[in-house]
Amino acid sequence: MRRIVDAHHHLWDLSACQYPWLMARGISRFFGDPTAIQKNYLVADLREDAADYELAASVHVQVGVAPGDELKETAWLQQTGDDMGLPSAIVAFCELDSPEAPQFLGAQLEFSRLRGARQIIGRSDEEDAITGSGGLVDDPVWRENLGLLGELGLSFDLQLTPGQVPRIAEVLADTPDTDIALCHCGSPWDQTKAGIESWREGLRLLASLPNVYCKISGLGMFDHNWTVDSIRPIVESCIEIFGVERTMFGSNFPVDKLHASYTQVWSAYEEISNGLSAMEQQLLFGDTARNFYRIA
Repeated sequence: MRRIVDAHHHLWDLSACQYPWLMARGISRFFGDPTAIQKNYLVADLREDAADYELAASVHVQVGVAPGDELKETAWLQQTGDDMGLPSAIVAFCELDSPEAPQFLGAQLEFSRLRGARQIIGRSDEEDAITGSGGLVDDPVWRENLGLLGELGLSFDLQLTPGQVPRIAEVLADTPDTDIALCHCGSPWDQTKAGIESWREGLRLLASLPNVYCKISGLGMFDHNWTVDSIRPIVESCIEIFGVERTMFGSNFPVDKLHASYTQVWSAYEEISNGLSAMEQQLLFGDTARNFYRIA
């Protein structure tokens, strides 16, 4: 049984926090129809899904609680981790474009499992046109607080769309002390030959910045009917461009549970990486995530 660290997953308890997108019914999202996952997803559920693997540690990434519930989410996750052993690390939400972000981060730092923050700047072109989240990178307050994360010893989980890469790369070059985890391979939406090549160019630009790491996760969001062969070029490109010391595997469960089982996701990673050395595989399946998120 392979020992793994899941570098990107979610948990939620509908009685612990308010999650507007989990409460809304009949609304399709960029990742698909969420109906099947609009219910509690707890550590016991994650462990059941991951039963074919030894889930040694995990990283919880914020999951869209209602405004005002962000600290409540972190407190619930901290208690869950203390009681259940997972999650090992917490990436909390922070509104970095708010002048109050420094005080908010100070409150979040009271929780020992906190390792970083995420504020999504890009989901899909359609949703971003509605939310306007893509404008965050040009907000001077957002950029200042992105740098503050590094000063506080926190990382930033970066979710964007490929078209945003050139601008965000400029911003990240000015914040070299904040470690960045690129979520979901940089969201390879356009999987035509030209689209993949353009996406690779963006990856190379981000990888030129030594503080940027890559999380291979969430590929079912961009191809609901993926196969090992269809995701192989994406996974191999991430590993080639970032190297195993800056690349880690995650499940994006339960969101990606809409499109595949946990075992299907991780066995695909195993099949694609089976030509690598044992040391390289150990980094991809666990040690890179441990190093990045400071998991003992």
